[in-house]
Amino acid sequence: MNTAIILAGGVGSRMGADRPKQFLMVQDKPIISYCFDIFQNHDEIDKIVVVVNEKWQDFVEEYAKKYGVTKICGYAPAGETRQHSIYNGLKCIDKNAHDTDIVIVHDAARPLVSNQIISDCIKGAKECDGAMPVISVKDTVYQSADGMQIDRLLKRSELFAGQAPESFDFKKYYKIHNEVSDDEIALTAGSSEIAYRHGMKIRMVKGSERNLKITTVEDLETFETILKGVN
Repeated sequence: MNTAIILAGGVGSRMGADRPKQFLMVQDKPIISYCFDIFQNHDEIDKIVVVVNEKWQDFVEEYAKKYGVTKICGYAPAGETRQHSIYNGLKCIDKNAHDTDIVIVHDAARPLVSNQIISDCIKGAKECDGAMPVISVKDTVYQSADGMQIDRLLKRSELFAGQAPESFDFKKYYKIHNEVSDDEIALTAGSSEIAYRHGMKIRMVKGSERNLKITTVEDLETFETILKGVN
């Protein structure tokens, strides 16, 4: 079984809006609903768990019902950090999990992920221990400890920017979270980071520039422009 965890617990402070970015309305529809549409209609996604702050759960349920999202099997509380939220979602899935299950972790603020990326991530997790979409780094990247001077030159051809969704062998991924310290979970920035550190083999699959994460006003404007082009 393939279960998607949709992370919708962020506060979106960088957007400066009156609500978290995933709940902003675009063309009379919240951003999270565009994300739901993709996972609801994907043939390889069996269930969806939504991680959300309790104050927004009614809002999510309202729009899930409005747009016919029937795959939601549970809700988990938002955690102190993104990785804590993922752990809460994993706990929700564990109640009915099997040894061969795959979990797919996605951000509600990435509403333009493609069916192909989701399928490639699921396939990668079955062939390895996990998979994540990546895109090549276009700009020259420098490493600096103080942000004032260059400490190290990095080889651009060997650098990749990670995206979501990230998929994992559920049992292995959940086991790591049960065994590591709370501090390690708190300090984990990306979903695949903790898996890689603990020996899981993560396959990189082709991502897309279009699969943007809405973080800033400029990102929101880009999303709106893409939707206008589609419609």
